[in-house]
Amino acid sequence: MDTSEVAAMLNMSTSWMYKEAAKLGLRGYRLGRGRNAKVLYKRSEVFRWLEQQRTH
Repeated sequence: MDTSEVAAMLNMSTSWMYKEAAKLGLRGYRLGRGRNAKVLYKRSEVFRWLEQQRTH
């Protein structure tokens, strides 16, 4: 999943995702080099993180 897909799923902005993803424990994988490299997230890791955030 790319950053915009994850941000839309969490109902947050893409700039928020870039700033806060590492703090939340979501590891991004860069596709390419430099400033314009695309950041991707593993779908399984995103859903695992969401499961951990659930309150019972």
